Amino acid sequence: MSSKRFERLAYDSIDDFIYGIAKKPVVCKNGMVIGGGTVYPEINFTLPPMPITNETIPEVISQYRQIIKDVCKRAHELYVPGFVAEIELLPPATYVPGWGAEITKAVREVMHDYEAKHGLKSALRITPVDIREDSRSPHMWKGSHWEALMKALSDCARAGADMLAIESIGGKDVHDEANIYCEIDKSLFALGILGARDMSKLWSGICGIAADTGTIASGDTACGFANTAMVLADRGMIPKVFSAVVRVISAVRSLVAVEEGAVGPHKDCGYEGVYVKAITGIPVSLEGKSSACAHLSPVGNIAACAADLWSNESVQNIKLLAGMAPTISMEQLAYDCRLMNTAAQSGRQNALLLRDWLCESDSRYDPQAYVLRPDVVFAISEEIIKEDTPYRRSKAAALAAVNGLRRAVKNGSVTIDSRESSWLDTMETHLESVPDDEEQFISEMLERCESDKFDPKKYDL
Repeated sequence: MSSKRFERLAYDSIDDFIYGIAKKPVVCKNGMVIGGGTVYPEINFTLPPMPITNETIPEVISQYRQIIKDVCKRAHELYVPGFVAEIELLPPATYVPGWGAEITKAVREVMHDYEAKHGLKSALRITPVDIREDSRSPHMWKGSHWEALMKALSDCARAGADMLAIESIGGKDVHDEANIYCEIDKSLFALGILGARDMSKLWSGICGIAADTGTIASGDTACGFANTAMVLADRGMIPKVFSAVVRVISAVRSLVAVEEGAVGPHKDCGYEGVYVKAITGIPVSLEGKSSACAHLSPVGNIAACAADLWSNESVQNIKLLAGMAPTISMEQLAYDCRLMNTAAQSGRQNALLLRDWLCESDSRYDPQAYVLRPDVVFAISEEIIKEDTPYRRSKAAALAAVNGLRRAVKNGSVTIDSRESSWLDTMETHLESVPDDEEQFISEMLERCESDKFDPKKYDL
């Protein structure tokens, strides 16, 4: 599957695992270093509700151009030392790769202009939507939808993107049901088998495009898996402990991108990025309180503990009292980053103190926050790297998360609803009944996962 395997943590000490500093920083073409000691904002924006057609594409381009002009202006006014802009392309701009390229070119031109005139360094991350989720997609790794996705990435890279990313969906056709019915073995199948195999194929392709175009293969995110679980848990529809374990399993899947050659920064809405950073040393983008414009979460502060980029997740270009929403998001991110950078500049002990405050302010109130604690991340990551395949790693990650949460509940380190305690036992029982043999597990799960949505042939199964 993957071309390299991580067998030890990137960090020798938890005191080295902190925001703004990565063992393997990423250097952009303009010299901006991500993970080199400074936390930068990553502003993510999208259109207001509007159609994207041949007739409206000029207005679409105009919208994106005005958004980035306002964002750059506010960043310059607030003395932001640099920033990353991310555009998650809407489906029409991926189905029609030329539209995505036009958007990329227009936005990057404004960013280049601000850098030339004002010295404001910036980089552009382009994230096409994974259109392979379309029921008409003939196969995950070939055919019309795969080709359109690869062309969108290639065209955007040639149009000026600095970084390539994606929120990939391999295995989501099974994981949606796993979330609804809280079936942890199906989650294991979706993430540790389908997702990991898809990531290997997908990121091999993306890294090839990055090499051909001189761009950065940045990272993926399990947003469609773990964030979906988090939203369902926040609404009281599934147990929070289930969502927390899914988050940890998702780290193994996202790790595959790095094993295939991605170098970071890992994408923002993948909170599992803290595990990827601990194991690989690449920089990560994370989000928390300042992404409330996109979704609510129980991890508003703790997500910042190891962030190298600090993101707002996504915001529509709509008018608020103070101005347009993307401009407001840039201001919020700028002040968040300024605080972290000021703490870091005042000495390592102060930086660690802020990191620990960010951690302690969230971790005891929700199991989904608890599994993002730096010490918990290190402990579970150690268990992950003991195994040698994504399937075995996913199982080890899940069991380590269940056992870690059980200990934390017992010693009062985390609070959970009394009704959720039994779910830890249920998940452990199901995980321990999962066979060690991967092919046997696949055979068993194929019988259980028959549905109109999941077609094993699309995964060569």
